[in-house]
Amino acid sequence: MKKRRKFVFVCTGSDCKSNGAKDFAGKIKHTLQSGAYRGKFKLVKTKCMDCCKSGPVAVVNNQLVKKAGLEQLLSELDREV
Repeated sequence: MKKRRKFVFVCTGSDCKSNGAKDFAGKIKHTLQSGAYRGKFKLVKTKCMDCCKSGPVAVVNNQLVKKAGLEQLLSELDREV
């Protein structure tokens, strides 16, 4: 049976949008389309996740990743590969 892709959720609510969610989601998308991550993850843009003061944020494996934590995101993805 084919392995299913894991999801990476990125908030695109109004507060996150004003704090750079578009660029943050773009960086994540670029990362997911390259190297060992290609085809193993799916980027899902969501509405508000109620983490407005931390925004923009992403969720991977039930772990909240802030904009400044792109390295943390990569370590979470490495656990899944």
